[in-house]
Amino acid sequence: MPHTHSAEKRLRQTEKRRARNKARVRALKKQIKSFLDVVKTAPDNAQAEFNSCAGLLDKAAAKRTIHPNAAARKKSQLARKLNAPKAAAKA
Repeated sequence: MPHTHSAEKRLRQTEKRRARNKARVRALKKQIKSFLDVVKTAPDNAQAEFNSCAGLLDKAAAKRTIHPNAAARKKSQLARKLNAPKAAAKA
């Protein structure tokens, strides 16, 4: 337990931040799962799901919940999955 007033405040702030970050990551994972399901079942609607995933990733990176490079990497991976049927059709 913290001994000083400032340490108590830091503990309160840390708990709030942890809860916010956890909620953001949980929402992000849920959205990514939803996107992957849509890519498998209805590829026509996948672009809208991708856009919402990319928005959540960008917001999480801007708030430093996840590292910006991790967000960029994840967006790239999702974009490859989105465009895989188009690439297969060309080949």
